Amino acid sequence: MNIPAPILAALPDAVDACRETHISWVLLAGEFAYKIKKPVSLPFLDYGTVEKRRFYCQEELRLNRRFAPELYLEVVELAGEPAVKMRRFDEALRLDQVCRRGALTPAHLTRFARELAEFQRSAAQAAAEFGTPEIIRADALENFDELEQLLPAETESLARLRAWTEAEWQRRQGDFTRRHTGGFIREGHGDLHLGNLVLLDGRIVAFDGIEFSADFRCIDVASEIAFTLLDLLDHDQPGLATWLLNEWLVWSGDFDALAVLRFYLVYRAMVRAKVAALRGDPAEARGYFALAQRLISSPASRLTITCGPSGCGKTYLTSCRLASADSLDTVRIRSDVERKRLFGLAPDAASGGTIYTPEANTRTYARLAELAEAIVQHGWSVIVDAAFLRRAERDRFRALAGRLGVPFELIAPQATPDELARRIAARRDDASEATVEIMRRQLSWFEPPGDDERL
Repeated sequence: MNIPAPILAALPDAVDACRETHISWVLLAGEFAYKIKKPVSLPFLDYGTVEKRRFYCQEELRLNRRFAPELYLEVVELAGEPAVKMRRFDEALRLDQVCRRGALTPAHLTRFARELAEFQRSAAQAAAEFGTPEIIRADALENFDELEQLLPAETESLARLRAWTEAEWQRRQGDFTRRHTGGFIREGHGDLHLGNLVLLDGRIVAFDGIEFSADFRCIDVASEIAFTLLDLLDHDQPGLATWLLNEWLVWSGDFDALAVLRFYLVYRAMVRAKVAALRGDPAEARGYFALAQRLISSPASRLTITCGPSGCGKTYLTSCRLASADSLDTVRIRSDVERKRLFGLAPDAASGGTIYTPEANTRTYARLAELAEAIVQHGWSVIVDAAFLRRAERDRFRALAGRLGVPFELIAPQATPDELARRIAARRDDASEATVEIMRRQLSWFEPPGDDERL
């Protein structure tokens, strides 16, 4: 391990394990973990003096306490060397291991998505020099430059991905500019892959965020979540990735992120490939090239709507579709959520029924159409989860699909009035505020889809 003996002697408990990277040691001793920065200077960090190591220990404590105050305790001195003292946890609870065991669930990700969106909303906005379109392009191309040196046998694969990255950046330059000026560059975690997430008491907690480089952590919130999504895909969990993305959109409302998300997914794949190549694992790097290629070859977009009164199973069926997805390409928008957002309410807020007027219905369906069009134009498929009780409402979205040149699908589950009432009475923690009385009124004006609509 090459850890100085005085440091080991200064620990109150014997070290029973050590985790080593090229920049740090993490000593596991008793109930605690002690992270010690190596005295190294690299192109992207400088731990060369004890004063700098002490500063970055304090930064690590400050930044990571935003995510995990229960884990990050204090900075201590061990024989004159600063160390971040953390509460130790069972490494089997790291999300990469939980996911590998098949124990990660949509419910875990729902809470995490909400907490991540809320954190990002309140996180400090980065200074103007961070996250510019020019920096985004330079960072992406730098990965290719380094990979071409590390893996010269992969020139053809890298050339294809580089060409797509260049073309996509050109196509999305205005989107990157809009997000930069719109306040979406925030001081985040910077390294939000599954290995830096842990399941504690059923809650996903982030740790080991980047402290040594503001460039790495002051990024678009879309780039932040892209790393987690990419890692779920790499663990062969496209359904969980789809679920996480959709729950994050529920709580963030950041549908504009979809314009740049695919770019960031490919960028994160190239980062992972570079790390694998630096470790001397070309097979793993090639796996990330293949994943990136699948990401840029996603299925053609389609527009799907639901139809039916409250309680018929629209949200249940579309949730099943998201959770069982075999690729990351579909976004759901729910009328219950977007209606509340129009009126400044959170998805789980109670409106008291005041936002269910005919005028509010008109505004809600107009907003759903606006979002559906933007999502499809960004290259994603969309499911619009709404009642669509009137034929005219359904025809409007069928016409939208025709105008956008994408396939149209109608999902119309059915249930008896008694079953509808039973399901509504059993609902808990749902964005819908429908009651049995509302459902019965809906049935009185419902125009069921004709046979011609199912074609």
